[in-house]
Amino acid sequence: MTFSDLNINKPLQRALADCGFETPTLIQERVYPAALSGRDILGIAQTGTGKTLGYLLPCLNQWKFSKDKQPQIVILVPTRELVVQVVEVVEKLTAHINFVCCGVFGGVGMQPQAAMIAAGTDMIVGTPGRLLDLALNGYLALRNVRRLVIDEVDEMLDQGFRTQLGRVFDILPKRRQNLMFSATLTDEIESLMDVYFDNPLKIEAAPTGTPLENIDQKFYEVPNFNTKINLLRQLLHTDATMEKVLVFVGSMALADKVFEQIAPDFAETADYVHSKRTQHQRFEAVRNFHEGNLRILIATDLVARGIDVSNVSHVINFDLPGEPEQYMHRIGRTGRADRHGVAYTFCSPYEADKRGEIERLMNRQVENLPLPDGLEISEVLSDFEQPVFKMKNVLIKTAAVPGKAFHERSEKNRKENVRTKFSATRLKKFSRPERKKK
Repeated sequence: MTFSDLNINKPLQRALADCGFETPTLIQERVYPAALSGRDILGIAQTGTGKTLGYLLPCLNQWKFSKDKQPQIVILVPTRELVVQVVEVVEKLTAHINFVCCGVFGGVGMQPQAAMIAAGTDMIVGTPGRLLDLALNGYLALRNVRRLVIDEVDEMLDQGFRTQLGRVFDILPKRRQNLMFSATLTDEIESLMDVYFDNPLKIEAAPTGTPLENIDQKFYEVPNFNTKINLLRQLLHTDATMEKVLVFVGSMALADKVFEQIAPDFAETADYVHSKRTQHQRFEAVRNFHEGNLRILIATDLVARGIDVSNVSHVINFDLPGEPEQYMHRIGRTGRADRHGVAYTFCSPYEADKRGEIERLMNRQVENLPLPDGLEISEVLSDFEQPVFKMKNVLIKTAAVPGKAFHERSEKNRKENVRTKFSATRLKKFSRPERKKK
């Protein structure tokens, strides 16, 4: 099947041809006719299977020109980076039609975004918080919205956007089509659909845990952090096929530390992104990596679902993620669009349980690679790898001292028991002794 078989209008077909898209992926092929029917849809597919094009094509194909300046389509995504990337895809697909798309997200001033909306827009792509801010402050009217798309909904719920999503549902018109896409199907997603969706159709193209056959997965068993750094350096120095390398780490502190360690050798070709960096730094790092100006990008798991960079040759899991599903999102950054990809994972002894969970999710074992010759095995443990000795805190009860306050009294409240004679007190007060009556 080709895109021409999907009854797509001519301007969209020309745009797809300009982008070099000829054959739809499985999720695109299944979602397109279902979305045209107007039904609410939940699409389940892994990262890297073409979900973005899957929901944009039916939305754009059914869009009708209107003189009203308010949007007809709202798309919600979890990160700023994903907002920018979806807007870029929309601009490519609408190159031959008069269509305006605005991207809105937090971390920047609201007024420039409000000005863009006031000038007129057909589609809004944004994060839930900023979309609500614009709507509740009167900058954005949603009365004309006909379709709501929520992408990476499982990641949104993990980030705590449940309340914001509920408020967005409440302020949108009741008569609309809902399209929701996720890599996993959780109880919370089921609950969301029960409340806000009308008899949704579930379309499952690539269930979570299904290994992507065009990704070559390998594990290295590495004893500690410093040896992982040595292995990362050696692979980057010796493997010429590592043209575009995405290194995933489990925390912001670890991203800082890994970059600090490899910067002396790769300062000009490496950068890192996490949520504590400024918006400009994050956008510049992703843009330079996308354009090929950087060879190495170190990223936290938030970015595993927030960027779409083409031609990533290798994904390196510097550590194992907390959830096995996150491993699938990480490696899904390579091997995209039917290209071959490679995923290396550095597994230390204390991560063996996490590896077992990942292999059970995929229902397959991943091959171990021997450590390369000449690799320096460090015996120095980093701070977070030092053994922690936990001792039971035994509280010893002490006997209370009777008659003693638990704190010192203030000077004005201090009292002392002193025996005094009445005659002495009278002498002090009246300057004369008491006279006895005769």
